[in-house]
Amino acid sequence: MTATARNEAARSALAATRRHLSPQLALVYGMNGSGAIEMSGEGARLRLSDGRSALDFGSYAVTLLGQRHPAVVAAVRRELDTMPVSTRVLGNRATADLAAALAAWADPQRLTKVWLGLNGCDAVEAALKLARLATGRTRVLAVEGAYHGKSLGALAATWNARYRRSLEPLLGGVRHIAADTSAIPGAFADGEVAAVLVEPVQGEGGVRPLEPGFLRALADAAHEHGAFLIADEIQTGLRRCGPRLVSADAGVRPDAVLLGKALGGGVQPLSAVVATPELYAPLTADPFVHTTTFSGHPLGAAAGVAALTAVEELAPRGERLAELFASGLARLVRRHPALITEVRGRGLLWGVEFTTPAVAGDVLMELGRNGLVVSPCLGRPEVLRLLPPLVATDEEAEEALATLDAVCAAVPDEFRLPAPTP
Repeated sequence: MTATARNEAARSALAATRRHLSPQLALVYGMNGSGAIEMSGEGARLRLSDGRSALDFGSYAVTLLGQRHPAVVAAVRRELDTMPVSTRVLGNRATADLAAALAAWADPQRLTKVWLGLNGCDAVEAALKLARLATGRTRVLAVEGAYHGKSLGALAATWNARYRRSLEPLLGGVRHIAADTSAIPGAFADGEVAAVLVEPVQGEGGVRPLEPGFLRALADAAHEHGAFLIADEIQTGLRRCGPRLVSADAGVRPDAVLLGKALGGGVQPLSAVVATPELYAPLTADPFVHTTTFSGHPLGAAAGVAALTAVEELAPRGERLAELFASGLARLVRRHPALITEVRGRGLLWGVEFTTPAVAGDVLMELGRNGLVVSPCLGRPEVLRLLPPLVATDEEAEEALATLDAVCAAVPDEFRLPAPTP
């Protein structure tokens, strides 16, 4: 495609977005890309319609394996040439293979049952439904700052009032508690709780790691009161934060882990509930109590099996990248104290908190113009997320850090806090 054709494709795509999807989205996309759109991707890099290259350290945590990981693409292509869609009335090899692989990968002694969906909301909805059916109870506990999705059930467990306000009343019986051990005892006092839903690291909530002691105390209280502990690892699992599962690394024994985003290898939409037989019991008794048309679809299943293998093979690479970003971002805070108030995270999930949402917005736009794609935080607009893929090279990591440093250095003075008085 010629440069003229690519530019025309960008104009046409933004015009169609404006007309048929959202004028606001078209404006944001146009500003972030300086009028260009994404055209192709490979590894940690995107190619834009104007010929520029950009590092993809965003994509809302989907591209943990980078763009078009060859093993995942090959697995999907094989399935596409064999059985791309399931009849849903006959058994399917790819679906069964993924279920077995997930159980073996997560916790083969305890988490032996699997339900498959397409996105994180699917997994949250399924887990909450199972908990209510299995216990006969309706109350759910979540944590202040949580993000579990925007479908009606998941939204009830999401903290941000921006998404809840115009739709309330939502699913009843959901209560949010502070991420403090002192808040736990009283949370179970108002009635019987079916499930406790928690993110070990709150991603959309500003990359806020919860204390392992709080997670363990919450899990112990849930089990003591006959409730299921559901670990939402849709963003944090699959070694995004280092360990396979952050909850297990914290010493928690969840009754279910929820996986998504990177589970499809950056090639297919895919999510999963990996659960104990006790939580899964309603589906064991009646497999039609919760179904979706594309649950376990073969293309996604093939991608998921390949992604699990690739993630494990790249785990040592993730450790090296985590060290680079931990040290590099710490230097960034020291260099720009008038702009950056804090850096939080672990592994390949990092949040850079700026002094105001306006500063974060300016930095986000300038990063895009300078070839670095990152993700904002929906619940904390003053925080930008860096989500580097496992396939990034040391040079690409240093390039990203240097770009962020340069963009921060160029932020106008009116956005900066005054220097502290000696």
